[in-house]
Amino acid sequence: MVELRLPRNSTVGKGQFFPAPAGAKTVRTFKIYRWTPDDDKNPVMDAYEVDLDAIGPMVLDALIHIKNDIDPTLTFRRSCREGICGSCAMNIDGENTLACLKPIKSMEGDIMINPLPHMPIVKDLVSNLDGAYAQLRAIDPWIQADSPPPPDGERRQSIEERAKLDGMWECILCFCCTTSCPSYWWNGDRYLGPAVLLAAYRWIADSRDEHTGDRLDSLEDTFKLYACRTIMNCTQTCPKGLNPAKAIGRIKELQVERKL
Repeated sequence: MVELRLPRNSTVGKGQFFPAPAGAKTVRTFKIYRWTPDDDKNPVMDAYEVDLDAIGPMVLDALIHIKNDIDPTLTFRRSCREGICGSCAMNIDGENTLACLKPIKSMEGDIMINPLPHMPIVKDLVSNLDGAYAQLRAIDPWIQADSPPPPDGERRQSIEERAKLDGMWECILCFCCTTSCPSYWWNGDRYLGPAVLLAAYRWIADSRDEHTGDRLDSLEDTFKLYACRTIMNCTQTCPKGLNPAKAIGRIKELQVERKL
């Protein structure tokens, strides 16, 4: 019989409990993943009771309230609060999403908050995305053209050419899709993942780019591209409503078309 042994510090324990203040009427409990590299202890889930009448409607409002008024040691990323920067990506009630766009009232019972799955953890809810950004850099996410730009200004597109980029340029690189993908969990060191492949197709589809062949050559790899198994978690979880699976499928189609 095969025996699987998990790392010793992979077991998540029960942490501290922070009760709501006296007189609070609308109380919800937030159970939040806590871990620090500063000691040798296992991660725990701390429980915070929050008076919803004292905060805004989103999960990020609750996290800011907890950090400011209950437990200043809680660590998480956030910036724009408008679903634009992607900083507050995390796993909320089992779904990768943005805390600033997730309404508290859309969930029932205690709210579980974890960092993005299958990524190294810096501390608490902060995931280390260095590997994902290195993969993004590898696909050269900028226009590559050998011809000089027009002397009178920028490289132009027709309305129809520009429309082909819709559904791709909106990506904010929160990596909710990538970290929801089982193929990436298994082969994250070789498979580029949905977010990076969506970015790759954004430049392949751009009429101003002149290195389409080179881009397709670099993706013609058993793992970089074809490790995708069309599980569709990426499309289901994207907080911006994008369809990375469709972009990946289109890249595969182009790989076949150019061989015919």
